[in-house]
Amino acid sequence: MAGVRNLILVLGDQLTPGLSSLAAGDPARDLVLMAELQDEASYVRHHKKKIAFLFSAMRHFAGELRGLGWRVAYGALDAPGNQGSFTGQLAEAVARHQPERIIVTEAGEWRVARMQEGWQGHFALPVDILPDTRFLCAPEAFRDWAAGRKQLRMEYFYRDMRRRTGLLMEGDQPAGGKWNFDAENRKPAALDLFMPRPVQHQPDAITQEVLALVAARFDTHFGDLSPFWFAVTRADAEAAFTAFVTQALPRFGDYQDAMLSGEPFLYHAVIAQYLNCGLLDPLRVCREVEAAWRAGAVPLNAAEGFIRQIIGWREYVRGIYWLKMPGYETSNFFCHTRPLPDFYWTAETGMACVREAVTQTRQQAYAHHIQRLMVTGNFALLAGIDPHELHLWYLSVYADAYEWVELPNTVGMSQFADGGLLASKPYAASGAYINRMSNYCGTCRYDVKQRTGPEACPFNALYWDFIARNRDRIATNPRMAQMVRTYEKFGAEEQQRITDSAASFLATL
Repeated sequence: MAGVRNLILVLGDQLTPGLSSLAAGDPARDLVLMAELQDEASYVRHHKKKIAFLFSAMRHFAGELRGLGWRVAYGALDAPGNQGSFTGQLAEAVARHQPERIIVTEAGEWRVARMQEGWQGHFALPVDILPDTRFLCAPEAFRDWAAGRKQLRMEYFYRDMRRRTGLLMEGDQPAGGKWNFDAENRKPAALDLFMPRPVQHQPDAITQEVLALVAARFDTHFGDLSPFWFAVTRADAEAAFTAFVTQALPRFGDYQDAMLSGEPFLYHAVIAQYLNCGLLDPLRVCREVEAAWRAGAVPLNAAEGFIRQIIGWREYVRGIYWLKMPGYETSNFFCHTRPLPDFYWTAETGMACVREAVTQTRQQAYAHHIQRLMVTGNFALLAGIDPHELHLWYLSVYADAYEWVELPNTVGMSQFADGGLLASKPYAASGAYINRMSNYCGTCRYDVKQRTGPEACPFNALYWDFIARNRDRIATNPRMAQMVRTYEKFGAEEQQRITDSAASFLATL
């Protein structure tokens, strides 16, 4: 091999040809380094399907880069000499190729970013750490937006992002006269024989090799490996997104909060794993959704709801992550310390909603945002589960989970563990919410209409017990004060029944 000027390390969630580190390089003189690493596959016990997805996508991306003229040194997990870590793999490549410098795009996670900062001293080589330009709001820009604000509400950040990108804008005003159509997006869904399904891709020879490797090396990790149908190439990810726009997006807005037994996907895109590893471009997908709305193919509430998730929530939680790390991961406003129940791994519980969410998580490495927030997250909040343990669970089990996006959603949105930095209220709800937005309760062994007693839905007593335990912390929250007053109007006997029912159920955990 000819001499190497720059060694360009590409991480497993940076599978984008226009990546800043690649843009700074020259295929004729530089070498791209990629590797499947034991450390990265096991720093939490990632879902088997997530590991297989990323390893296969990485192998296909290496082939894509070679097709573009790059020289790629690729370390498969089972290749001789695989060092198992970023630093080890870089050390081997530096010794072998004697580059003049190392170029990387900044890591998405704090722990890897700290590694990157140490490489220049470790290798006695210049290390250029370049911004990740695939995001629409740089951490520095978010810090400027946050400076001096008493509340860091996503809604106001989102409006700024709409103005900045021009998405769904009519001049300086939002299309349709409103920034947010969320009030139209809370309809329960009904079973429908014609409900669309995400495009499913048959594993090719490369993916088959990866599946065999993961089955052998990660057999004790959570989750089902088959059937495996994720897209692992850019073309297939784009095809999956196009199918969503034409088949599911028109009804996505109406039913994005709905839950149905046996229907894990409903009208959702199921593309977050492709966005978060770099197979899809966030601004491009938003432009395509906007174009579908302007062409009259989808209603405005669907287009706005989708775009808000990308340029609103996705960019916002990344900004919060880099603003508040390190330390954000240990936030615990309610001082919750209960261990994560085993049924988060086994799905062995009488609660039909939790069983459904965990079962499909095990099968698909996927659950949509309301299942995460209002079922598994809501239960953890009401039961007093340690938010850090819950964070590690979410990080482990979902194919789209990376700490920058998952941690703020768990600690801030789901568990209110940051005390209201991110969310305006704790997302706590009784069984009535789940009954309204799903059909789970009809097959549950518990009665959603009973508040207390052994046959009552556990969410009901746990909800009011959560209110009772945390009255002093939430009584001044404008969106929770009424619930505190309602609890205080219960008679002493009813309050005691709530306490006893909650304690009795929690003892079974």
